[in-house]
Amino acid sequence: MRRLQVKSRAGEYQVIVGCGAWRALHRLKGYSSVFILTEISLWERWGNDLLRDAGWAGLSPILVPSGESSKSLSMAGYVASELLENGADRRSLLVAFGGGVVGDLGGFVASTYMRGIDYAQAPTTVLAQVDSALGGKTAVNIRAMKNLIGTFYAPRMVVSDPTVLASLPSRAFRSGIYEAVKHAILSGPGLFGWLEDKVAGLRPDHTQILATLVARAAQVKVDVVSRDEREADLRRILNLGHTYGHALEEATGYRRFLHGEAVGWGLLLVTRLAERLGVLDPAAGKRIAELVRDVGPLPPLRGIGEQKVLGLLPRDKKAIGGKIHWVLPEDIGKVRVTSEVPDEAVAMAFRDVQRGVLNG
Repeated sequence: MRRLQVKSRAGEYQVIVGCGAWRALHRLKGYSSVFILTEISLWERWGNDLLRDAGWAGLSPILVPSGESSKSLSMAGYVASELLENGADRRSLLVAFGGGVVGDLGGFVASTYMRGIDYAQAPTTVLAQVDSALGGKTAVNIRAMKNLIGTFYAPRMVVSDPTVLASLPSRAFRSGIYEAVKHAILSGPGLFGWLEDKVAGLRPDHTQILATLVARAAQVKVDVVSRDEREADLRRILNLGHTYGHALEEATGYRRFLHGEAVGWGLLLVTRLAERLGVLDPAAGKRIAELVRDVGPLPPLRGIGEQKVLGLLPRDKKAIGGKIHWVLPEDIGKVRVTSEVPDEAVAMAFRDVQRGVLNG
């Protein structure tokens, strides 16, 4: 079991990673009531295990549909209404038991219900365990804009048990591994080289390897958010691969790519961009591209209009005054944040990757 410590303005909280991590929920005491937000398929498969490990007998969950459509103001209102109807007060605890959608929605509701109640994250996907459940960012979507309305609101605890990953579909599993690749690029040769050795043939039921991966990848984010909780500067490096990735998601109506798949393409694109700008050695670029490819197949880029993607880039919510803050890899373990990137280089990198030129 690994315990990572996150520092936030609201105080410190632990991220607990390993088989049996849910048992740490025992330590959350003194609440008037406990509520669990989850999806029906997840609850049917893992709900009894969570209740047993946490020592919460007889709790009925608040259920939301699976998928990105649940990250909405209307669904937040529904969850708040369910809390109210079932007697939740300011001393209640909400547990977000699910992937990124449930985690973001649950955190947003907790941060706003009665002006804020405590919540805990029990993430159940690779992507949530290594990234989205950490750092206290909550959000819902407005129309096609992901995470447009949200808050920074730290959980009381994050408990990540890799055992639950065994039931993930292979595509959802790979989606999270692409996010772990991003963390490995940021971390440096140690984690990157370890993942190069392990990623081929990695499966959702490889629990012990995944426990190590989740802990090491989560440590990267924990280190960053503990130094920059509210994305003032340093936290921007966590957007590596996301600028192109968010544009790809929006350009395809959030129907072609899972989030991690869009990040996977984003990593390939920004790697090629860094090579074109002369800030990344092609040998390092080749290793990055090969690691992304080794995770598994990505949905194709064909048919996505270059101009549509390029036009969406300045709409990224992390752009300031229409200026994009690009996170460019300079080496494995080193990135540069800059807004001085020519539009033509951005376009040429997209053309290169779309036609299969990934490095060199």
